[in-house]
Amino acid sequence: MIKDSYRYFIRLQIIADGLIVSLSYAAAWYIKFRSGIFSNGGNALTVQTYFRSLYIIVPMYLILYRVFILYSSKRTHSMRYIMTNILKANVIGLLAYLTVLYMLRQQHFSRTMLFIFFGLNVISETFIRLCERKGLVLLRKKGFNIKKILLVGYSHAAEGYIDRIKSNPQWGYQIMGILDDNVKKGTVYRNVSVIGRISDLDNILNENELDELAVTLGLSEYSRINEIVGRCEKSGIHTQFIPDYNHVIPTTSYTEDIQGLPVINIRYVPLNNEVNAMFKRILDFVGAAVGIIVLSPVMAIIAIAVKLTSKGPLIYRQERIGRHNRPFMMYKFRTMRVQSEDEEKKCWTKKGDPRVTPVGKILRCTSLDELPQLFNIISGNMSLVGPRPERPFFVDKFKEEIPGYMVKHQVRPGLTGWAQINGYRGDTSIDKRIEYDLYYIEHWTFGFDIKIMFMTVFKGFINKNAY
Repeated sequence: MIKDSYRYFIRLQIIADGLIVSLSYAAAWYIKFRSGIFSNGGNALTVQTYFRSLYIIVPMYLILYRVFILYSSKRTHSMRYIMTNILKANVIGLLAYLTVLYMLRQQHFSRTMLFIFFGLNVISETFIRLCERKGLVLLRKKGFNIKKILLVGYSHAAEGYIDRIKSNPQWGYQIMGILDDNVKKGTVYRNVSVIGRISDLDNILNENELDELAVTLGLSEYSRINEIVGRCEKSGIHTQFIPDYNHVIPTTSYTEDIQGLPVINIRYVPLNNEVNAMFKRILDFVGAAVGIIVLSPVMAIIAIAVKLTSKGPLIYRQERIGRHNRPFMMYKFRTMRVQSEDEEKKCWTKKGDPRVTPVGKILRCTSLDELPQLFNIISGNMSLVGPRPERPFFVDKFKEEIPGYMVKHQVRPGLTGWAQINGYRGDTSIDKRIEYDLYYIEHWTFGFDIKIMFMTVFKGFINKNAY
């Protein structure tokens, strides 16, 4: 069996990356100045000047690839993760070099060539990484480059670990067995057997050529971690610790370091990051401002229609609960007859609701009654995308009935949301709505927001559950 030789593989990868960067740069120069596709434009710089830049570009890109973990031996990185990091490294590399040229006042250095280099390099690096990945998968299928792992402790964590290893054979892991004091020897889970007790650990470490050991003890046995880790460290084997809390904390948690103290955060909320929150707020403000300007004729027509067809105020103001559980007044075009506060406060709108006016039915079916919430977004109470805000009465009710309900208040409520474009609005399952809201909160990205806004145009405005 060939043992893992990742050190040599990484060295080859670094050499290959240096060659790819150089060849992509040379190809970009040829395309710009010799292929005839682009006009030379009287370029004043010599070939030597362009190629001397490689003394800066190649080391810079290799450092960036290392910073973006492209030389990691971690087998569980997805191809999408690798492609994203290649793109990030190349974007920063391009911007850095353009900045250097600007500071040195090199106005004759072809920016077009650099953009061609950027495209060629991203494509080439992605293709090479894909070929490397396919080659490693083929090797692992034939039994090469396999890592042997022993688990210590039969628990929910052990089962979850086994599930992931078995579902991803391309990672090249082979679980040799489990040691446990509470489960009978010979117990099998997905073809992985309990092969002995924890007291057998020293003998197994001496007799087997293991690559890694994973401590997967149940919560009730954490007092033994010190002892087990000490024995593993003594043998020199690489040891992992997989905490057994997923069945207790069923969310996407993450760990941060506070001066050497690992702290587990129960739920990962990307918008708790100040930079993410700032850019989302800028997008909200600009998007809402543009929306108000573009849709002002539509809102004027709606305002006239509401005023001419029913008595009462033009804008309906209702208290909702927003970010950090703070109440705010949400605006809508009035779609119902005027009613007492007690009458409307505790009743959800239902199909065929007699309180809805004729114009209100149209506004509700098309979601045009929500347009005044663009002003809520400008004022900072709401966002373009996020969980829909609810009335205080229902918040008090649902927080006692639905696990995780109050998590939605960690972000600003939205004009549209992931639950809404998937049909969960109006008188639909509140449990499913919260499931979609929590997914959005934990998986937020700018791309996700753009996707939801795009889908809202086709699926969000008109919905069978909007009445």
